Amino acid sequence: MIRTSPSRRRPAGFTLVELLVVLAILGLLAGLVGPQVMKFLGSSKSKTAALQIEDLGATLDLYRLEIGNYPDDLEALASDPGGVPHWNGPYLRKGQVPKDPWGNDYQYRAPGQHGPYDIWSLGADGQEGGDGEDGDITSWIES
Repeated sequence: MIRTSPSRRRPAGFTLVELLVVLAILGLLAGLVGPQVMKFLGSSKSKTAALQIEDLGATLDLYRLEIGNYPDDLEALASDPGGVPHWNGPYLRKGQVPKDPWGNDYQYRAPGQHGPYDIWSLGADGQEGGDGEDGDITSWIES
């Protein structure tokens, strides 16, 4: 049996300096990338709301074609309102009216002030008006 002389090995692991360097790099990356990710996350919620409003509008048009008029509320797209001849729903895939990306109900009015119906979301703040993430998303074009 051949014996090797014991070598001086460093214990496995990282030094405190190495860990601090890695943490500093991660902190810099988070500081640079974090705000950009949050900006895209916010705009994606607004885009999602706009797409859902467009989908609700198409569903309302289908409802009108079958029934002859627009419903009094969006719930008529998900469940039989009763007393409506030719109702052939539910008209929404999941059988319920979706909430906006911030968890609030979509606002609906028929007849609308901007068209045959108006659908809108109040944005992140849940209040009328606002800019950016807090701005309203509507089924009509703002002038």
